[in-house]
Amino acid sequence: MVRPRRSTSLLAVAGLAAGLLLVSPQSASAANLVTNPGFETAGTDGMPSCWEKSGWGDNDFTFATVSGSHSGSKAMKVSLTRRVDGDRKALITESAACAPVVAAGRQYDLGLWYRTTTPDASITLFRHDTTAGWQYWTDLKTLDLAAAWTPASVRTPAVPAGTDRITWGVSVYGTGSATTDDYTMEQVVDPIPPATCTGTADQCAGGRWDVLPTQNPVRSMHSVVLNNGKVLLIAGSGNSEENFDAGTFTSAVYDPVNGTYKVIPTPKDMFCSGHVQLADGRVLVMSGNKAFPVAGGHGYEGYKESYVFDPVTETYSRTNDLNDGHWYPSATELGNGDVVSFGGLREDSTGSVTAERWSAQQQQWLPLWQVNQTWSYWGLYPSMILMQDGRLFYSGSHVFGNGTPGTGSAIYDYDANTVTAVPGLRNKDERDQSASVLLPPAQDQKVLTLGGGNIDSNPEAGRLTDVIDLKAANPVYTAGPQIPQGTVDLGNGKVPETGGQGKMYVSAVLLPDGKVLETGGGLHNRANPVYEASIYDPASSTFAPVAADPEARGYHSSAFLLPDGRVMATGDNPGNGTWNHNVSLYTPPYLLKGPRPAITSVIDNEWVYGDTQRITVDRPVVKAELIRPAAVTHSSDPNQRFVDLPLSVDGDNVDLNVTSNPDLAPPGWYMLFAVDANGVPSVAKWVHLQGPSALATDTASAHVHSFADSLEGTVTKGGRKRSSQKVSTTISGCDRHYGSVNVCVPTVFPAGVGKATAPRCAWLKANDYGRLEVNGKDDPLGLDPNRDGVACGAKDVKRG
Repeated sequence: MVRPRRSTSLLAVAGLAAGLLLVSPQSASAANLVTNPGFETAGTDGMPSCWEKSGWGDNDFTFATVSGSHSGSKAMKVSLTRRVDGDRKALITESAACAPVVAAGRQYDLGLWYRTTTPDASITLFRHDTTAGWQYWTDLKTLDLAAAWTPASVRTPAVPAGTDRITWGVSVYGTGSATTDDYTMEQVVDPIPPATCTGTADQCAGGRWDVLPTQNPVRSMHSVVLNNGKVLLIAGSGNSEENFDAGTFTSAVYDPVNGTYKVIPTPKDMFCSGHVQLADGRVLVMSGNKAFPVAGGHGYEGYKESYVFDPVTETYSRTNDLNDGHWYPSATELGNGDVVSFGGLREDSTGSVTAERWSAQQQQWLPLWQVNQTWSYWGLYPSMILMQDGRLFYSGSHVFGNGTPGTGSAIYDYDANTVTAVPGLRNKDERDQSASVLLPPAQDQKVLTLGGGNIDSNPEAGRLTDVIDLKAANPVYTAGPQIPQGTVDLGNGKVPETGGQGKMYVSAVLLPDGKVLETGGGLHNRANPVYEASIYDPASSTFAPVAADPEARGYHSSAFLLPDGRVMATGDNPGNGTWNHNVSLYTPPYLLKGPRPAITSVIDNEWVYGDTQRITVDRPVVKAELIRPAAVTHSSDPNQRFVDLPLSVDGDNVDLNVTSNPDLAPPGWYMLFAVDANGVPSVAKWVHLQGPSALATDTASAHVHSFADSLEGTVTKGGRKRSSQKVSTTISGCDRHYGSVNVCVPTVFPAGVGKATAPRCAWLKANDYGRLEVNGKDDPLGLDPNRDGVACGAKDVKRG
């Protein structure tokens, strides 16, 4: 079944590849891998030999061989006279006799001559997977309008593993025609200069961590990389009852260039707020902590206020209020610059079922009646990732306790207001503070979910990873490789992890070489830090262990990419209420392989969709990409993405083809990296991808493909209006009957800790909880048998 497309749906457009090596052009004698490249040999069904008709959707079309060719006597003309959706394309026939043979890991130069009467035409590739058969691969380049014969050339990405043949041609997805001739395809000669290790052998294999001499001055749990290269670190009260009672709310701006911090007055307790970068580079911060829990009373409360942080003035200003309170809300930018938000706790500590929408045009939160509602409770920090067609994928990553009912993951269609269950996520109720990322490149539409635990039941965190391909007609999570094991501090120093021990509180960071760093974590609820880091390669779906951060990075920690290609890690807030102010910087192995390329100039840093932008480089590179700067908290940054840019080369000048799909690369500021053949990236340049209103004048629409259009999961429409979802006051996994508010005595102790007073108190002592007063008359965990108001006293342990 093909799901009806909305006119606003945008998917899989021009600018979907990476990888053009700057080398001298190949000689004219290089072998052309295209059979019948000029359509001169007749075939069947009115098509030239080794060419076939292809396409989908509701449109009127014609295929014809015509005269007036670029060379020879024939050319191929594909025309659309009426279009509602879909495309038509003449492709090299999908057969062993016609489709060019390719080698995994290699790149190929594609070329053709064309004339067009529509701005909606692009070079489209399909590949033959030796296991799965023929499937869409990517779009490479949008063809400019051209009345006269015009050459076009582009280089493919590296051929994926398991691919033995490809086919390609020109797609027409708007009314008008594209006439093409003289196709060429040549394998790239790609000599790779040897890398030179500039560190120790261990560092060149696993990178290096350095703990900075200057500590983070605030208890920050929210990290946002700003478009000037600085980092906004938001603390609010920093999960400190003393700061909250004193009204001391802070943020800091860190400058990686000089290593300094500037403390910023903060108007509200933004502890556990939501945040996202707007198209203009400002940071939208929504809700936060209205009140800490009270033993035997209410739980955490979220307020309705919202603020914008301006990187230029380094100040906060208030927006209009949200429709509901949202402590721990999601925040996802859409392709038109709007922001949608779900979940969190209301002002009365119940779960919010109210979806919110920030209007980029009106610069305000929309009133309730203008926002589509399912009245669903999505939980806390639900990971909602924007898909290429504007729908949202809920990956199953969340915070605190069990996942959502059903399969634990889903696709939400905002316009249709439907939720479709997506199967396959394993141990969905142990994905509390797992991490989910849209894997590089974003064009592949694959999501990795890794790690997690459960604060309510407090088992040992797991090693599971799951991967889903959202380009499939009916996407299903499949098992990925297990997270490598490291060491864990169980209270008596570091010991190797054993059995199925993994980690929650995972940080996952997209790297400019197209891989993912996972780092930090803990084994239990706010206890037992895990020291392990590894790099995931999407091409092989494997982990390679690397050097581990020497600092504990559990609850309220974060890690994120800096413009210079290093990774910064901050925070750690164990259950005893302490805070780790030390900051670590990770130098990945790619920065220890010798000189790095440089982007010597960016002709224009204001980019529009569907345009071509020129940069210059100082030496050969194989690819360029846009990476959206981090806005991360609690293992969650659903807006993190890596968008490949197709390249065309003239000496040191590199032309980058910008996608025309705002859903693939939502508007905003991005870090632009150029990467050489050894995976060594340049220092990033900042470029501004403007909103959909700034589509290039010769680009009318985006190329839409039918991804995830045959979903078989249970479909839920917007339910009956309700005010909230009841949740437990112990939702954070902490029993507030003991110690101060910022101390978290677990409601459930880890397996292996007995239920008697003595073993529980021994566990608390091993994890440095110190003196714990009992709040009120209740002692639900049995930590104060002698009822003197102090838990785990000498007489308590003796009696228990």
